[in-house]
Amino acid sequence: MHRTPAARPFLAFALSAALGLTVAACYAGGLDSARPAATPPATAQSPAALPSPAVPPALTRDQARAALITEADLGGSWEQTQGAATWRDELLKATTDHAECQRLLDVLYTEEVFAAAPDPRATAALDEGVDGTQLHYRITAHRAADLDRTLTWLETLSSTCGRFTATTEGGEDLEVQVSDMPLPEVGDVGRGLRVMVHAEDVVLTMDLAAVRLGDDAISLTNGGVGEVTQEAVWRAVEVGTARLTEIRRQGRVQV
Repeated sequence: MHRTPAARPFLAFALSAALGLTVAACYAGGLDSARPAATPPATAQSPAALPSPAVPPALTRDQARAALITEADLGGSWEQTQGAATWRDELLKATTDHAECQRLLDVLYTEEVFAAAPDPRATAALDEGVDGTQLHYRITAHRAADLDRTLTWLETLSSTCGRFTATTEGGEDLEVQVSDMPLPEVGDVGRGLRVMVHAEDVVLTMDLAAVRLGDDAISLTNGGVGEVTQEAVWRAVEVGTARLTEIRRQGRVQV
């Protein structure tokens, strides 16, 4: 069949119109799907404006050790310990019916003020040559909320365990007194206690202190059956907190 020359312009026009309608429809339908959804600007209340929470980094073992106090920090006749004092087993390894007071005795005996800590942590033990007192010092790391729970518990003990009785493994009855002990205003939160254990012929005095700095904590006990002054605890807390603060400032690494 032969098309006449007049039919060709009409056919070209029809094809052009159909193609134009198809392209317009595809363009209109695809434009919205290709265009990204509008995002409202971040405001102070929107999650996009807030920094994402990060897992707190931990001190390395070497950093924790570098933050410990030494005998030179306390002055006087302090020296590296020669071993555990005999009064630990004789007067602190005792039992009582009161659960919170038993927990306190266990803390004083084991030195674990906070729950068993993940590594790394560091400890130091020092003896005072004149009075025979012994100071145990520890740096550990936990979540800040967990540390604060223990510090809050320590704050209650002068009321819940102000006076109680305990019995040693040898059957000797003890009278125990617990009172609050002020600490220097350092770190984020700090708590101090003085515990006096009265046996038949001797009195053991134990000072306990704990300070939180972020997710790190310092804890220490200082005790003896002679004169126990609070000066050593204050000095240890002040120097130790400043040293740990500086170690943290120098840079912590994710482990």
